[in-house]
Amino acid sequence: MLIQIWHHTRYTYSDPVTLGIHKLYLVPQHRPYFRIEHQKFRVQPHPEGLNFRQDLAGNWYKQCWFTGEWSLLEISGEWIFKLQSFNPFGFILDKSFEDGGWQSPLFQFNYEEKTAFLIPFLQEEERSGFRDFLLEIRDSSQGLVDFLVRLTQVIYQNWSHEIRHEESIWPAEFTFGQRKGSCRDLALMQMEMLRELGLATRFVSGYAFNPDLEDGHELHAWLEVYLPGAGWVGMDPSLGLFTDHSYIPLATHPDPKRTLPVQGTFSGGNDSQLHTEVQIKLLHK
Repeated sequence: MLIQIWHHTRYTYSDPVTLGIHKLYLVPQHRPYFRIEHQKFRVQPHPEGLNFRQDLAGNWYKQCWFTGEWSLLEISGEWIFKLQSFNPFGFILDKSFEDGGWQSPLFQFNYEEKTAFLIPFLQEEERSGFRDFLLEIRDSSQGLVDFLVRLTQVIYQNWSHEIRHEESIWPAEFTFGQRKGSCRDLALMQMEMLRELGLATRFVSGYAFNPDLEDGHELHAWLEVYLPGAGWVGMDPSLGLFTDHSYIPLATHPDPKRTLPVQGTFSGGNDSQLHTEVQIKLLHK
């Protein structure tokens, strides 16, 4: 399968501004199920410097800096991807890890390899009250994978998805009470639910190709949970799915704010406006 993705971001400023250093998380992160056949990338104004860098979470991004004052910043990327089928359930869990949490009276999982590396992926945003909700789903599930499938589907079926153009993310308990949210809100809520059970999670931003998605939904967010024996496993509560070859990540991080596609500052000017557009086309099945 061949798909084409075009992503355009434009910032306009009320007065000319000095642009600070920017990090552009618009570099598709490697996955074995896709290959980039073609790519173009453009930044206007032309940066004084533009280089690939890698952050602490392992994400590649482009760092750029500028000289002069500007009233407009435009960033455009175009890619053609060749996708190959990927089975998100193609793994065998570490049985001792699954049994240890599943059979625990507290429904709490523990990693043997719980090192400093895992700590950021386990920290809860705030002490939440999801346990009764999660126990109810556990009681109708046959093991950890079935529980994760059911939880993802329950969120999809009972929380309305809405498109919010602002970059902020609602707190997990607020989204839980509202029974609605953007893909970012729903992903964070499910992350916090799983962290309450002692499961390590991270936030993912990127592109999702699905003919059934609503317009504007292709710039997407989902989550991944770390399962010994399987590694990082992706789930999309906005669609009730485990993620497959239709998902192309741009950044992963335990803190959602660290996955924003464009991160930077400016000085001068009173205001800025953001416009972003993503188009995804199927070129060949």
